[in-house]
Amino acid sequence: MADSRPIRSHWTPHADGWTLVVHGGAGQLKRLLLSEEADAQARAAITAALDAGSAILAAGGAAIDAVEAAVRVLEDDPHFNAGRGAVFSAEGVNELDAAIMNGSNRDAGAISAVTKTKHPVALARAVMEQSPHVMLTGAGADRFGAEHGLEQAAPAWFHTDERWRQYEELRAGGTFDADLKYGTVGAVARDAAGHLAAATSTGGLTGKRWNRIGDSPVIGAGTWADDRGAATSCTGSGEHFIRVGAAHEVSARVRLARQPLGQAGEGVIGEIGALGGTGGLISVDGDGRGGWCFNSQGMYRGLARADQPRIVALYGDE
Repeated sequence: MADSRPIRSHWTPHADGWTLVVHGGAGQLKRLLLSEEADAQARAAITAALDAGSAILAAGGAAIDAVEAAVRVLEDDPHFNAGRGAVFSAEGVNELDAAIMNGSNRDAGAISAVTKTKHPVALARAVMEQSPHVMLTGAGADRFGAEHGLEQAAPAWFHTDERWRQYEELRAGGTFDADLKYGTVGAVARDAAGHLAAATSTGGLTGKRWNRIGDSPVIGAGTWADDRGAATSCTGSGEHFIRVGAAHEVSARVRLARQPLGQAGEGVIGEIGALGGTGGLISVDGDGRGGWCFNSQGMYRGLARADQPRIVALYGDE
């Protein structure tokens, strides 16, 4: 089935130095829907995430450190649906998901439905590095974080008045968020040594039930990194991204089908669109090419490289 939604994309060419790409979610982001203040705050947050990751990469640091640092910044910003500012479930609880992956050895860590760990991406990395497992969930994941010294937070830390208003609107019979926007955050990077990494963090969907888990913490769906192919972080209608195995699919097209990164990313978003899904992805390959593509009206996004001016954009016409 053909998908009539246009795919908007931007891809940089080969680069010898480091590359960092971040996102803060995709959806119906029209200029008239955001106030000047909200627009400025979103751009400042994306810039701050680029600052955090770029500082590590410019100093010769590892891609895995850069993506964690960038995502932590966005988890602390209440404008995004991750960490502080995450949406509320049907039970009025912030249930947090995250994943991280190292492309040099395909080590990966993921967590879902956590409620107490301040930085979910840091918990995902702890699972990757300090446990024999790839994915932990719920109370067990929170307990693992506390036992391994990760900073904990009370429910009040994650609560924001705006997210509670959206939750109350949904409870009153509204349809907020279901198909409107996805504030998931993520980062992908190639470091100066040529290694790749990806990280993603989210609060999921407003009013989600039954401990619903989307694509973000699913290794291969919302998050993937492999030095032989690409590192990708996704945002959008998670069930569609899971069905396509989106993040892994981008890397497989690069590694096995020898597709250019842009063609691979756009092909995956096209496949998601054909299934009825919306959203976008950011990706970087082993040659330092990086960028994004999305079939939604906009996506919070930014890119930094060693040899080029930064790009920060929100809307589809940028």
